[in-house]
Amino acid sequence: MRISKEKKDKISEQILALLYSTNPKPLFTLHIAKEIARDEEFVKKLLLELKEKKMVVEIKKNIKGIPYLKRSRWKISDAVYDIYKKHQTR
Repeated sequence: MRISKEKKDKISEQILALLYSTNPKPLFTLHIAKEIARDEEFVKKLLLELKEKKMVVEIKKNIKGIPYLKRSRWKISDAVYDIYKKHQTR
């Protein structure tokens, strides 16, 4: 099944909105997928695309600085957070 670019963009917007609402707490890919009711692999693909566009930041270490072996946490980038914040205050 193919998903149109328009629908992918809408889902990406949902991801960004979720990360904005939980900022500064980063979320695991699994939690993002559960929250927006999408497949984890699909969400990971979208997150990697957003990372390339510098819209999200991937965190590959836990709080103690130990690298994760198979998972990542994600948070919205500071620049995108500022843009969202400006639109929310209007």
